[in-house]
Amino acid sequence: MSVVFTENLDKRFGSVKALNKLDLSLDAGEPIALIGPNGAGKTTLFSVLCGYLRPSSGTVKVLGEQPGSSALIGRVTSMPQDALMDPHFSVGRQLTHYARLQGLSKKAAKLDKDRVLDIVQLSEASTMKPEALSHGMRKRIALAQALLGKPELVLLDEPTAGIDPPNVKIIRDLVSELSDSITFIVSSHNLDELERLCKSVVYLEQGELKQTGSVNAQSDDQDTFLTVRLAANSDDNAFAAMAKAVPGVHSVTRLAQGDFRIHCDHHAVVDEPILARMREEGIKYRQLVRGRSLEDRLYGGAGS
Repeated sequence: MSVVFTENLDKRFGSVKALNKLDLSLDAGEPIALIGPNGAGKTTLFSVLCGYLRPSSGTVKVLGEQPGSSALIGRVTSMPQDALMDPHFSVGRQLTHYARLQGLSKKAAKLDKDRVLDIVQLSEASTMKPEALSHGMRKRIALAQALLGKPELVLLDEPTAGIDPPNVKIIRDLVSELSDSITFIVSSHNLDELERLCKSVVYLEQGELKQTGSVNAQSDDQDTFLTVRLAANSDDNAFAAMAKAVPGVHSVTRLAQGDFRIHCDHHAVVDEPILARMREEGIKYRQLVRGRSLEDRLYGGAGS
């Protein structure tokens, strides 16, 4: 089923086109990454899908309905990047209030408040006020709010921005676990995080759709790439020299501190020899995957 469909979608603010003839068809299922530089139109698209902004022209459907339709109450929710709760009222009271706004009875709203707090592992926060919580915990409460009711589509805007690794892991694991019943669209600048979490990607630039497809798709079927991330304090030069000496390797490109792209023959098996030589030379790594990273494929060029 298509959860989002747009055709020739435009959104203008005066002379500025935030969205420009956007054609999208996104199916229900595993998490979808929405990416692009600042000003690409990601937040505007979310606002249009939620019904907060009306399109200037074109067609947009969410779960087969017009955005903002009463038929979507409780079915489409969002977690804004800077979601804030009222500092004067307890977390539980506010979540109960939001559940009531979705049409739940008083009893059902309290039960749903307990349900979503249990999901985000913060049941003890029900009686607390938001300012008593850490930034990471407040992010999880914002996610709990987005899970009230029975949402089929949840829009997450920078859900892990600025929070510590333990809270990042909790949010990432929750999104993965809930994806059997909820379609998440995740907007973020953290491409490494999106690569772990999402299966498909929508790339916007200046309001236009530049690319859609699988997060792990290969850019060239005739080429083979490995992406290696070294452990902290590893010797980049030693790794590059070692990798270049492995038979079948065409080139070794340093993408960033500790990050490398290895381009090798299509039929060559180089990951096992590279790992063996790393062990011999005492070079430690955090990650080795077949293919190019999402960031490299979008912004790194061919790099052969």
